[in-house]
Amino acid sequence: LPKSSAHMVAVLFCFGLLGNLLNISANTQAVGIETSYRKNIMASMHGMWSLAGFTGAAIGTFMIGQQVEVVWHYLLVAGVVLLILLPSISPLQNRDTNNAGGKNVIFALPDRPLLVLGLIAFCSMMCEGAMFDWSGVYFKTVVQAPPELVGAGYTTFMITMAATRFVADRLVNRFGIARVFRTSGLFTAAGLLLAVAFPALPTAIAGFFIVGMGVSAVVPLVFSAAGKSTAMSTGTALAAVSSMGFFGFLFGPPLIGFIAGASSLRVSFSVMAALAMCIVLLAGHYRPANPNITG
Repeated sequence: LPKSSAHMVAVLFCFGLLGNLLNISANTQAVGIETSYRKNIMASMHGMWSLAGFTGAAIGTFMIGQQVEVVWHYLLVAGVVLLILLPSISPLQNRDTNNAGGKNVIFALPDRPLLVLGLIAFCSMMCEGAMFDWSGVYFKTVVQAPPELVGAGYTTFMITMAATRFVADRLVNRFGIARVFRTSGLFTAAGLLLAVAFPALPTAIAGFFIVGMGVSAVVPLVFSAAGKSTAMSTGTALAAVSSMGFFGFLFGPPLIGFIAGASSLRVSFSVMAALAMCIVLLAGHYRPANPNITG
């Protein structure tokens, strides 16, 4: 384990870099599988990611409760992951399947459809970042929830987001991706505004419940649509779009803190609601590069 701040920074840098590469490659594989199914299944795959997050948190809580040293905890998790991944390597696709005429380059500027998708991901992940980093603070300082319920909003948000992902694909296959984007933006904005306008415990929990429904499908559907681009390879398109989205995840929480310092946390969450409404507007400008994709 790292023995100094410099070592920790280096380890976390490598972890983040390799984690994002894994994220792009896994979503590239998912696009290929989705193409063979001829229907949207990406949101369900991201639902499995959410379940893995719950599982990891539960294992971590158990290890802490049993006072297991961090090094043994990490080695155990790494061993289990390797046992799962190694048998899965051979069935993986070796190249992009949705690359008809696409540019096979390491990095390329997104075309108009990918730019719109990237902006949608940016706005959605700004709102997600608010939930991840500021929900507990909001419940503690604004809602003034009892200490044992400070995490209720975040827990509600995570459960709703995970559960909704398993039904989002059916909604896309029935109503199209643009309508789901619009509805997601409206739900996210409505949930945030409910928590801002009525900062009591029941209404704040209900608001975060609605936000979880709103943001659940956006990023998976952005990746699904981007992976079907005909302008560039699946991996390159996903890299371009995910980079824009993760900038939102990176800058969202500091922006909330800056606005809260200048005014209040309720104003910060109102700004996030405005960004959620941008998803509604951007959905009207999205035109798939491949007109045969769902939406």
